[in-house]
Amino acid sequence: MSKSPVHAFFVGRILAEEIGAVLERTVSNSLSAFGQFDAEQRENLRQFSERVVERAEQVESDRTTTGSSSGSRPVSTDQDLQALIDGLRAEIAELRSELQRYRNRSDND
Repeated sequence: MSKSPVHAFFVGRILAEEIGAVLERTVSNSLSAFGQFDAEQRENLRQFSERVVERAEQVESDRTTTGSSSGSRPVSTDQDLQALIDGLRAEIAELRSELQRYRNRSDND
């Protein structure tokens, strides 16, 4: 036993201090990396929001300059609108009758 207990105490103390320093650096680096990641994500979100707003404004501006109404089907007169409504009603009636035929076929099987 050439080493004294006092020497072992100082070795343990220095070991604890070094472990604490390494741990402190690791936590600091981790928090720094997380802060950088957070800042990058916030910037990406800001840029994304700006692109969405710019595109929406562009579409709105294109829509107002072309004078079209809702969607991709411009309706120029009331007669065209009525024809569109009648066509949609006819499609709905056809779908209803087809659905009824399907249900009757399923009930009979």
